[in-house]
Amino acid sequence: MPEAYIYDAVRTPRGRGKPDGALHEVSSLGLANTALTAIRERNNLAGPEVDDVILGCVDPVGEAGGDIARASAIASGYSYKVPGVQINRFCASGLDSVNFASAQIMSGQHELAIGGGVESMSRVGIGASGGAWPVDPTIAIPSYFMPQGVSADLIATKYGFSRDDVDAYAVESQQRASKAWSEGRFAKSVVPVKDVNGVTILDRDQHVRPDTNMQSLASLKPSFGFYAEQGGFDAVAIQAYPEIEKLNYVHHAGNSSGIVDGAAAVLVGSKEAGEKYGLKPRARIRAFANIGSEPAIMLTGPVDVTKKLLDRAKMSLADIDLIEINEAFAAVVLRYLQAFDLDPAKVNPNGGAIAMGHPLGATGAMLVGVAVDELERTGKSTALVTLCIGAGMGTATIIERV
Repeated sequence: MPEAYIYDAVRTPRGRGKPDGALHEVSSLGLANTALTAIRERNNLAGPEVDDVILGCVDPVGEAGGDIARASAIASGYSYKVPGVQINRFCASGLDSVNFASAQIMSGQHELAIGGGVESMSRVGIGASGGAWPVDPTIAIPSYFMPQGVSADLIATKYGFSRDDVDAYAVESQQRASKAWSEGRFAKSVVPVKDVNGVTILDRDQHVRPDTNMQSLASLKPSFGFYAEQGGFDAVAIQAYPEIEKLNYVHHAGNSSGIVDGAAAVLVGSKEAGEKYGLKPRARIRAFANIGSEPAIMLTGPVDVTKKLLDRAKMSLADIDLIEINEAFAAVVLRYLQAFDLDPAKVNPNGGAIAMGHPLGATGAMLVGVAVDELERTGKSTALVTLCIGAGMGTATIIERV
């Protein structure tokens, strides 16, 4: 079976996902164009060489609808012969886009493909595309639907994470991200977003708060207790997990992933394509997997899919040098660390979505780029990238530095 290699990975900086955020003036198409144009220009691609563009987008409506991958491929200067497809697996959409592109290469059907994602959360509001899961009782009842923040508090309650625990993790994420930026660790992959006149709008993540400490976080009220109590979701949580007597509400804006705008793109291809177009491989896709996990607690999918993936790859966590797990909520990462008894230094060494934000459809592809850069910076060999997913799923990918 042909192997799939990562030849390049880029991302935009993340802009605060509010009307006063730096990227609010940039459309979803504009964000995607920034990433795709960078891939084309950095790798001297004329356009037709790319067999497919796959972009994740969790709310593909309005300006982000109508197959934004195809629109972005054309708008960013690729040949009209380059097709595009938009996919949605909630928060793992960006990683699955890279996996789908890799599968095209591994199957021998394509030689060169781009996987990535885009989300403008300031312009296309979260949940704008709707869906049956929260409102149709035929799915909401059997899946014990509750907002993700309530599920995060359920994880914290069930597995014993206190408010101090989740806040301390959030502080660490901010400190790591701030250090990574100050040391230029993202310089290779972050491409600035510019306006029509070529003036830079944003060239670094806007959401990072380097001065965050335990005292500043202690002043924030829990965000999800109101929804749990007023909406009855605490009762749903206890019905799903009757061993829980009462939910402990510990998550808030400071220890949950930030709402941001951003896009990312990863160039994947065969060995032959690299030789043909003069591309230098940076990493190899070793294996990837998806799994469904228990939908009520919802956000423990990374634990389940990591076990599945390692088993299929005939590897153990001892074989993994670096882990990038999306920081949807602090308890998600704490549970992952607890489940595998991991050294925290091995996980998200450059911070994560709590500090830098989580542009839903793009984050997974961003994490691939972060992992490749970090493997090269440290000289380490192997990384595992994983994300939790709404409705209870997990996606994970193993890459090896070349």
